[in-house]
Amino acid sequence: MKTKKILFITGTRADYGKIKTLIQSVEAAAGLEAFVYVSGMHLIALYGNTYKEVLKDHYKNIYVAFGQQYTNNMSRNLGNVLMNMSSYAESIHPDMIVVHGDRTDALAGAIVGALNNIIVAHIEGGEITGTIDDSIRHAITKFAHLHMVSNKEAAARLVQLGEDEKNIYVIGSPDIDVMKSDRLPRIEFVKDYYEIPFQRYAVFAFHPVTTEQDTIGRQIREIADTLEETGKDYVVIYPNNDLGTEIILDEIKKWKGNDHFRIYPSIRFEYFLTLLKHSDFIAGNSSAGIRESGIYGIPAIDIGTRQNGRYHIEILKNIQHVEPKRNEILQAIKRIDEYRIKNDVFGNGNSTGQFMEIIQNKEIWNLPLQKIFVDYNDL
Repeated sequence: MKTKKILFITGTRADYGKIKTLIQSVEAAAGLEAFVYVSGMHLIALYGNTYKEVLKDHYKNIYVAFGQQYTNNMSRNLGNVLMNMSSYAESIHPDMIVVHGDRTDALAGAIVGALNNIIVAHIEGGEITGTIDDSIRHAITKFAHLHMVSNKEAAARLVQLGEDEKNIYVIGSPDIDVMKSDRLPRIEFVKDYYEIPFQRYAVFAFHPVTTEQDTIGRQIREIADTLEETGKDYVVIYPNNDLGTEIILDEIKKWKGNDHFRIYPSIRFEYFLTLLKHSDFIAGNSSAGIRESGIYGIPAIDIGTRQNGRYHIEILKNIQHVEPKRNEILQAIKRIDEYRIKNDVFGNGNSTGQFMEIIQNKEIWNLPLQKIFVDYNDL
């Protein structure tokens, strides 16, 4: 089998952490050649220019899409990424494009692949959230040829979407491989690196829900006032750049100068995991509160609608769901010690090995590029 070129798309600090071990394994494997396309939030100075974190890993083939214009208009961003990514794919002729999750950069990668007869592999499809991310994620599913999902529930949703069961693989979440490894930095080192003075602290990250523009200001003000009232210490991470992020940022920036808050545009993935592992709890609406927190048994307070439908409290028992209301948040914080419960719903730490086994199977490279909708009557 001739050397296969595999193009990985990364647009955010979060998805890079998810696929990093996959890229490294492909780069080290015989018969495979890794290419990394870096765009999206990575290139925005406000969020820390995190493309530099990708460059630090010294992959042989990295393309940083400098010159792309990013705004808070997601449809415009998608168009810009599509144009640039199409040109790059045409220049390297990849055999497979690997995308993760539900961001517009991933959607662009899936479209480029599908429209140019390139195999598209989608990591962590079939998830459910309460935002426009759902529509993006499911759209990627319909363009993708290979699906590598985190659990059986996600796999079942792909079958509902008309995908062929033969092309769906349950491999867990690749970031769990990192979480369960011995490669994480020590907490003392991380605190020193980010100048975090707290002995005990919570993590807070709250992203905009694009369909709640009329209420997002009221939500974040209520949350911010409540966190201040607790008198606890918080490590705060900027929201993503979806529509409405300015409203959240304006409120977060009011904490500058408050000794109980340390605010960061971005935190390196492994460093974030160490901070999460040693935190008292995580609050907000980040997927880290749904997925990563339970691996370490860290209590999570899920605020608002962003993660609606993504989890069942009877299964992920470390999570409390609350509305963005003072009394509910305060009550949840009082009860955090009841929610120090571990779970392994999203994998057991061998996702990278399973991914490699799949793409090193010669039959994978002969997948039909013409997709067929599998109807219920055909199951």
